Amino acid sequence: MAKPNYQFEKRQRDLAKKSKQEEKRRQKLAGKAIADESGSGTANPPLPMTPDASGEADSLPDPGSTSGH
Repeated sequence: MAKPNYQFEKRQRDLAKKSKQEEKRRQKLAGKAIADESGSGTANPPLPMTPDASGEADSLPDPGSTSGH
């Protein structure tokens, strides 16, 4: 009697799981795209991740600075 090939079975399960997750991701993105198109006038677009006019992303002090001590 032949031995079961557990590695092959595991690989097949993993591939099926990955393809199912990818399909769910595509459906989610498609749904999000449709929602964005239908509600484009009501929703604010996301802001780009750019630093402000001063050139710094935040106004927090530098942890290495010695000002005030």
